[in-house]
Amino acid sequence: MKFIDEVKIKVKAGDGGRGCVSFRREKNVPRGGPNGGDGGNGGDVVMVANPQFTTLLDLRYQKHYDAKRGEHGRGKDQYGKGGDDRVVPVPVGTLVRDTATGDLLADLQTAGQRVIVAAGGRGGKGNAHFVSATHQGPRFAQPGLPGEEKELYVELRLLADVGIIGLPNAGKSTLISVISAARPKIADYPFTTLVPNLGVVQYGEGKSWVVADIPGLIEGAHRGEGLGHRFLKHVSRTRLLLHLLDASRIREEEPLEDWFAINRELGLFDPALAEKPQIVVANKIDLPDARARIPLLEGLFRERSLDFCAVSAATGEGVQKLKHLMNLKLEQAKASEDGDRAAAGF
Repeated sequence: MKFIDEVKIKVKAGDGGRGCVSFRREKNVPRGGPNGGDGGNGGDVVMVANPQFTTLLDLRYQKHYDAKRGEHGRGKDQYGKGGDDRVVPVPVGTLVRDTATGDLLADLQTAGQRVIVAAGGRGGKGNAHFVSATHQGPRFAQPGLPGEEKELYVELRLLADVGIIGLPNAGKSTLISVISAARPKIADYPFTTLVPNLGVVQYGEGKSWVVADIPGLIEGAHRGEGLGHRFLKHVSRTRLLLHLLDASRIREEEPLEDWFAINRELGLFDPALAEKPQIVVANKIDLPDARARIPLLEGLFRERSLDFCAVSAATGEGVQKLKHLMNLKLEQAKASEDGDRAAAGF
């Protein structure tokens, strides 16, 4: 299944039905007054977060979504039926923007969350509504109002607790396959991962986290170079970043070159990304040259007060230590979020 995370669609809510102009014409009922009923309200276009959806693929092939119009009012005080809503299911984590104004209309972060993205038109009132002491036989009614019509930009941002970032071929796909049940494509060439992969990490009893493996970043990713720039938005919601380094390609004269390069791209794409908590993970320590550089890297990151862990995704060495460190950092991040909400009065 293709991974589609951006799409533009058009939505049209239902128009309201028009009110009716009618008068009673019944036997043995003299002076029959107005009895025109109201038109029904038009249906809304509603987006619903559905956890069974993981991509915007359906929206790619169906670009127009129309709700039903309301029925017109009828005589004998009969009101028109309201139009049916048009429900559009989308994945959890979907953002919806009005392309004309740029306004954020919805941020669907919870399964089952519903948001009206285009409101149906109100039905017009029938002439029975306009009777007064001075105007007992009104011969007019209201037309129904048109429903909203919009072009929407729909964007999916994966909801994950942890995002794995790094240069191409650093071992991100191998690592997510080791710490979770995800089975991404793994090969010994760059850009094996073309779309984000999600995996669930089990830790202890009753604890689990969602981890996203982001396609490899390169220098200039914030300008659109390479592949990773399209998917950086998917780590914007994460609580923690695993910054994976290929320890076998570290140069002693510039050991932090790769780490600086990726952090620079994060900051240029979104300054908030560069401020997220990180665990620096040196991978491929099963290789002798890589293992020899671990003490140097550990000392450099300790000087910067950053958490550091050395692993071999290929053999599993150090993975349990990494999962323990991930659990600790996620608990700290959650405690910080709870404190912020409490301070804000939520």
